[in-house]
Amino acid sequence: MDILSEKAARFVRAAAPEPDEVQAEMAAYAEEHGFPTVGHEVGATLRLLARMADARRVFEFGSGYGYSAYWFAEALPEDGEVVLTEHDEDELDMARENMSRGGFDDLAKYEGGDALDAIERYDGPFDVVLIDHQKHRYREAFEAVRAKVPPGGVIVADNAMKAGIIQTEKLLALLEGDDPDDVNENTRGIAEYLHRVRRDDDFETVVLPLGEGIAVSYRTA
Repeated sequence: MDILSEKAARFVRAAAPEPDEVQAEMAAYAEEHGFPTVGHEVGATLRLLARMADARRVFEFGSGYGYSAYWFAEALPEDGEVVLTEHDEDELDMARENMSRGGFDDLAKYEGGDALDAIERYDGPFDVVLIDHQKHRYREAFEAVRAKVPPGGVIVADNAMKAGIIQTEKLLALLEGDDPDDVNENTRGIAEYLHRVRRDDDFETVVLPLGEGIAVSYRTA
């Protein structure tokens, strides 16, 4: 479900790096079972951001069966770390299997249950953070991890423009300063998150129209 026009999305997809066999199989599983992932283009962008940040440690708020974590892991050094969080134990078991197939056993740590509980058990720094869990808790996730991201680090929020549970037109209205009726908590949660990161003097934020929209916040100070 691309934000871009069909032709623009085709250009982005055609120019994106090729996934490996495991990534392709994970994507096929997602398509077959209707499982939401960030998608190939966003996955490649996450890997690029991790490389540009010279990332050693990554934390994910919501990991599913490991699709985004796998892209991140490809950018990490041998002594790096990616922390996967997921409340669904079956999905977390799938993530373990997928990461193992990619040879990333030594990089991955797995946390079942609430990601907001998990982040409290970890000290920083985290060079890259992905927020992709309950949309109404995005701002809470930012507040929980903000101090653990050093200057030069990056926080990425998925579904910054749309998702099945987000009212895209009402989200846009909220960002433009209106207050439409009957806004659901997920839509309002994304709007509150974007307002919060844009107001933070220590971060510079842009929204990129890839996949369902990603908000990329770079820590400047």
